[in-house]
Amino acid sequence: MAETITDKTMDEIEILAKLCLTAEEKEKSRQEMQRMLDYVDRLNALDTKGVEPLTHLFPVQNGFREDVVCESTPREEILKNAPREKDGQFLVPKTIG
Repeated sequence: MAETITDKTMDEIEILAKLCLTAEEKEKSRQEMQRMLDYVDRLNALDTKGVEPLTHLFPVQNGFREDVVCESTPREEILKNAPREKDGQFLVPKTIG
């Protein structure tokens, strides 16, 4: 049996989660959390020896594409989008005094 969730525990959860629960909401939440803990307790009782850990539902190896070096856009082409330019760089307003 999992550890019982007490009223004190519920008060601490309410503070940490910045909730303001009514007495009925607090009791319903306590019961739901207790059911979750009981279920986890049941799962912990299962014999999982020889069961390989599951990291993906489907057999995915590597979903990344190959890193290919390619031509970059010429600086002159990029600077055509700049409202102002100086020494081959974007010229922007000063933001820190």
